[in-house]
Amino acid sequence: MTPSSPAPPTRQRTAAAGSWLRSVGSWIRSAPGTYIWLVALFVTTVIVHQMSPDFEEDFLRQRSTNIHELTQDPLRVLATSAFWIDGGRWIPYAVLYTVFHAPAERWLGTLRWLAVVVLAHVLASLVSEGVLAWAIRHGHVPWSAANTLDVGVSYALAGVIAVLTYRVPQPWRYVYLFAVLVFYGIPLVTGRSFTDLGHFTAVLIGLACYPLTPARSRHRTGTPKAQ
Repeated sequence: MTPSSPAPPTRQRTAAAGSWLRSVGSWIRSAPGTYIWLVALFVTTVIVHQMSPDFEEDFLRQRSTNIHELTQDPLRVLATSAFWIDGGRWIPYAVLYTVFHAPAERWLGTLRWLAVVVLAHVLASLVSEGVLAWAIRHGHVPWSAANTLDVGVSYALAGVIAVLTYRVPQPWRYVYLFAVLVFYGIPLVTGRSFTDLGHFTAVLIGLACYPLTPARSRHRTGTPKAQ
């Protein structure tokens, strides 16, 4: 018998590419909510890129969770604001969604992941705009702030980043939590804008979603259980 010859390099590269594509497809299917949302953001980002700067600003302001729009139609703007990106850069969000949203959805399941997303986005928006309304009423900021531009997905992302704390095993869990609090806490202390408050509020909401995490993750502390 003659020994079989090795596969040609072209065939090896094709097989490797096919294997990689199957892995990517499997990953995407395991987090459908994350990637459906990303596709929607891609479409809306393309739409925004076709607008003139003045029209874009007015268009996004009408879909913002600012005080004016919240008093007019809160349900509409809370929903629509999560599908537009201020600034029009989609690629960074694709990376962040893959690093944070997709693992969270795979871990929590789509429904519980979506619950964290909605709670962080909605409650952080209401808290930050409520504080801004108080500041306007007491003369700390001008009345024009009631119609500010506030769209995007960063509150939901902050909440998901925070809830992933419970996914990290001990002792690295505390390191991760410290990093998250520092990352979102420093802008709150130094900038003190309503968006900084919204991001930090979303982090606290994400941490408060502990009951939504799988039971096995809650007890993964690295210490022996009491007998």
